Amino acid sequence: MRKDVGVDGDAQRIGQLVWMFFLKIFDDREQELELLEDNYESPIPEELRWRDWAANPEGITGDELLDFANNRLFPALKELNNGPRSIVVRNVFEDAYQYMKSGQLLRQVINKINDINFNRRDDLHLFGDIYEQILRDLQSAGNAGEYYTPRAVTQFMVDIIDPKLHETVLDPACGTGGFLTATIEHKRAKYVKTTEDEAVLQASITGVEKKPLPHLLCTTNMLLHGIDTPTQIRHDNTLTRPLRDYGPKDEVDIVLTNPPFGGTEEDGIEKNFPATYRTRETADLFLVLIMRILKTGGRAAVVLPDGTLFGEGIKTRIKEDLLKECNLHTIVRLPNNVFSPYTNIRTNILFFEKGIPTEKIWYYEHPYPEGRSSYSKTRPMRIEEFDTEKAWWNQREETTQAWCVEVADVVASNYNLDISNPNTEIDTFRPPEQVLADFQAASEAMTQTSHSLRDAIAEALRQTLREDN
Repeated sequence: MRKDVGVDGDAQRIGQLVWMFFLKIFDDREQELELLEDNYESPIPEELRWRDWAANPEGITGDELLDFANNRLFPALKELNNGPRSIVVRNVFEDAYQYMKSGQLLRQVINKINDINFNRRDDLHLFGDIYEQILRDLQSAGNAGEYYTPRAVTQFMVDIIDPKLHETVLDPACGTGGFLTATIEHKRAKYVKTTEDEAVLQASITGVEKKPLPHLLCTTNMLLHGIDTPTQIRHDNTLTRPLRDYGPKDEVDIVLTNPPFGGTEEDGIEKNFPATYRTRETADLFLVLIMRILKTGGRAAVVLPDGTLFGEGIKTRIKEDLLKECNLHTIVRLPNNVFSPYTNIRTNILFFEKGIPTEKIWYYEHPYPEGRSSYSKTRPMRIEEFDTEKAWWNQREETTQAWCVEVADVVASNYNLDISNPNTEIDTFRPPEQVLADFQAASEAMTQTSHSLRDAIAEALRQTLREDN
C-alpha cells in the first residue's frame, strides 16, 4: 500500500485496510451462518460478495478491479436497504473510501487478506493481536481531545463494574470499541451459558461514535467479537440531541466511557443543555449526559481529567449535582503518562451510582510499577498493576495509597475534588523526566481550565446582554 500513490499516510492506509477487512470478516461469518441457518440470505448482492470478486487470487485485477471497486461495489453498498444486516454494511460504507490508484497493488493487498480465515481460532487470535496494533497505531489526540484508552484501564473498569448479563451497557463516545469489547468478553466469560444468553448479550451492548474511521473500526471490532448485527453501534454525536429529549427508554444500567477531554465542541452544541450547564468543554457535557441517562441504581465508570476535579464555575455546578444525585464512592487517581505519548494530562476514574447522594468519597492513588517512573508507547500500563486496587476494593481501609474524604469537606471547599493523598511519604528526589512530565501536565490542565473560564465569562456576558435588551 505504501507503493500506491493514492494512499497518503497511516490514517488512509488503515481506512483502506478496514473496509476490506470488514468485507472479508463479514463473508467468513456469512459462510458460518449458512451452515447454521437453513434459509440464510445475504444482504449483499451475490456479485458483490467478497467470495465472488475477491477470493480468487487470479481474479480481476488492474483497471478492471479499480473500475469494479469504484463504480459498482462502493455505490451499491452505500445504498443497501434490505434488513438490519444491510444497514450495518451501508453504515460502514457511507464513510469508507477506496483510496488506491493501482489495481495491481489492490489485488496484492486483497490476496494477503485472503490468507486469513476468520472462522479459524488460531487465525482469529493472531488477527486480534494485529487489530490491537492497528488501533494503537491510529491513536491520536487530534483537536477534539480524543485519546484511545489503554487496554489495562478498560479491563480494570469493566472488572470492577462487573456488568451482569441482562444489564444494558452504553459507551456514548465509543471510539473503536474498547470498553464494549471488554464488556462482551466479560459477560461471555461469567454469564453466558446458552444460546438464549448470547442473544441477551448481543442486545445489551450499545455505542455511539461521531468520527467515521473509529466508527468503522468499532463496527468491525464488534463483528470480530461475535456481534453478528452490530446495529447498536451508531455513527452520531451523542451531544447533538437536546438533554431534555432523553426519556426513560434511553436510560441504561451501565455507562463505561472515556469521553474526549481537553477539546471543545462545535458552536451551538452547548444549547442542547440547560443554561446552568452550558459549556463547550466536551468532558463536562458528557458527565452531565451520563447523569441523565443512567437508570436509578445504574452504575458508571468514567475517565476524566484533573481539570474536572478542581475546575470552578460551570464545573462546580456539575460536581454539586453529581454529589447530590449520585453516590460518587470512588476516585482512582491515575499517574502521568497513562496516555503517553499523546497527552500528559493527569486522569482519574470516577465510579458512581445514581440515586443515592454521596456521603463520603474514597480515593486510591495508582502507583507506578516498582522501578518505573513513567509509561510510554512501548511500555504501557498493564492490567496486573490493578491487582492491589481489586484486593482493596471490598475491604477498604486507609493506606499509603488510599484515603477517605467526607462529602461535607468537599462542599466546604466549593466542590473541589482534587484532594491530594494525605498519607503519601515525601519523596525528596524526583527524576528530571518526571518533573518535566508534571510540568507539562500542569500546563495542559491550566489551558483546559482557562478554556472553561473563558466559556463561563462569555456565557455571563451573553446573559447580561440579553437582560439589558
